[in-house]
Amino acid sequence: MTILSAEALLEVRGLRTSFPIRSGVLRRVAGEVRAVDGVDLTIYPGETLALVGESGCGKTTVGRSLLRLIEPSGGNIWFDGVNLTRLAPAAFNAYRQKLQIVMQDPGAALDPRLTVRDAIAEGMEAFGIGASAEARTQRVADLMRRVSLDPELMWRYPHEFSGGQRQRICIARALAVDPVLLICDEATSALDVSIQAQILNLLGELKAERRLTYLFITHDLGVVRYFADRVAVMYLGRIVELGRTERVFANPLHPYTKALLASLPSLDPERRGVRPLAIGDVPSPARPPPGCHFHPRCPVRIDACSRLDPPVVALPDGLSRCLLTLKAAPASQAAGGAPPPAALGRTETGDSA
Repeated sequence: MTILSAEALLEVRGLRTSFPIRSGVLRRVAGEVRAVDGVDLTIYPGETLALVGESGCGKTTVGRSLLRLIEPSGGNIWFDGVNLTRLAPAAFNAYRQKLQIVMQDPGAALDPRLTVRDAIAEGMEAFGIGASAEARTQRVADLMRRVSLDPELMWRYPHEFSGGQRQRICIARALAVDPVLLICDEATSALDVSIQAQILNLLGELKAERRLTYLFITHDLGVVRYFADRVAVMYLGRIVELGRTERVFANPLHPYTKALLASLPSLDPERRGVRPLAIGDVPSPARPPPGCHFHPRCPVRIDACSRLDPPVVALPDGLSRCLLTLKAAPASQAAGGAPPPAALGRTETGDSA
């Protein structure tokens, strides 16, 4: 039985994505890297859900798996009531128009052989948007104006633009097919601070204008605090905490979330020289530790953390995956993620998988 919310736009249950480890002359499979290890997420229309964590925790793999740019190893992805994981490739192509992505490196995301006009119009041609080449060119011009680029530059090539301008081109390209959900994969991390602010303001304006929903993948907690409605914290392929942005920043419950927030730069003299809350390096996803994956680095671990896999503990605004949270809330039950503030109190309906 799969629990589905009638209000959800995207609902992910038990998502797993693994990569084989091959060795020897015959390249036989000797193991696997569990990049995504049983992720549950619910995204509601019009919200921005941030997915945060250290490099290598599986954030980008989640985003690519949702679009089936990487085929998941298991789990289900429900979009607008349709299980995308059960669709044949030809049937799934119809949903690619509604699900778009803005990559981290705009230079690598744009084909250097295509002019900006052709790069933006490529998706329109694939989905039959625009009655003619002239109509698509006019739409490209309108999109370029909307992202604050001169339409007369559409006949130039990507290398003739700055990094911030190339990212605006990537945003225009994603918007060209009228998506519903936009996955921003570290969309501002390659830009300097002033350009980051411009891109974030642009994304905020586009969200209001076009009623977009965002999955915002980032490691920049400062951006998350400014931009996101809810935050999902990921560690070694798993979601370890999820909740409203204001609550997570004011009262983080999982030790890893506390460690991330403690790593933020601060002008508070009382925080100078404070020892980080997480010690050591991130374990290999090919050999995750037994029990709680975070326990080797956790300063508040107990003996059971090395033996027991912590359950998902339901919170009023989300979840936490920690035995200490379970001890503090013994009546909690397993959950896939609570709705955002606007959706609190709504009931969920069951639907068979």
